[in-house]
Amino acid sequence: MLVRFVSSETGEILMFAEAARVLLQALGKETTARGTFTRLEMAAAAQVLREAIKRAEAPPAEQPSDDEGKKEPVIGMGQRAWPLIDMLERTAKGGHDANIVWQASADF
Repeated sequence: MLVRFVSSETGEILMFAEAARVLLQALGKETTARGTFTRLEMAAAAQVLREAIKRAEAPPAEQPSDDEGKKEPVIGMGQRAWPLIDMLERTAKGGHDANIVWQASADF
């Protein structure tokens, strides 16, 4: 399932529900089919995600991709968080009615 984040000031981000769940839970948000960030919540939320990334483990481990010994990097949650951090920070600088909403087909 995909979660669509839409900002009144920037654009939209599509994220797999599993990744969105981890990020929203880190921010104390419920993983409902619809939700919102107000302008007053955004800067603090971005800072929480930045701090969570700093506490995260070292660069993501690599896993083998085939029998020839080639490896593909695993995409860590920190990398998944940056688009949302950018959206939060840019939208927080918007007008009084600036907001971010998310929408999914069901609670996740």
